[in-house]
Amino acid sequence: MWRVLTDFAAYPEWNPFIVRIEGDPTIGQTLDLTIQPPGRRAMSFRPKVLRCEPDRELRWLGHFLVPGLFDGEHAHLLEGLEAGRTRYRQSEAFRGLLVPLTGSLLAATQQGFDAMNTALKARAEMLAKAAASGDAGEPWRRLARTG
Repeated sequence: MWRVLTDFAAYPEWNPFIVRIEGDPTIGQTLDLTIQPPGRRAMSFRPKVLRCEPDRELRWLGHFLVPGLFDGEHAHLLEGLEAGRTRYRQSEAFRGLLVPLTGSLLAATQQGFDAMNTALKARAEMLAKAAASGDAGEPWRRLARTG
C-alpha cells in the first residue's frame, strides 16, 4: 500500500480525487497537488510534508492563500495486520476562518476521499495479485495501461 501512496507519478492512472501530485514525500518538503472533488472545479495546493514514516504514515498541511484562513491537515495512516494485510485510514482536519462557510465543498471533499479509498484498495489488491503471480518488474505500470 505504501508503494501505491508514494508513487505520485501514477496517481492520474488510478486516483479519481487527487488527480495530480508531484514532489518528494520527505519531511519539510512541499508537494504540488491537484484535487478534483465530485461536481466541483479542480483545486491546486502546495502542502508541506509534516511526517513521512514508510509503511506507517504520510501527513501534510496545506493552506488556502494564507495560513489561518482555510488550513487542511491530511494524514494517510497504515497499520500492518496479520497475513500481510494492511489497514488504511485517512483523515483531514480543517481549521481557519473560512471553514464555517465551506459546508458543500467539505461534503464534496468527503465524497472524493471515499472514491480515493475505493480506488486505492483496488490498486493495492491489483499489485498484490500481480506480485503473487510472479509478474516481475513493474507490473502496476503494465496492468494500469491494459486494464
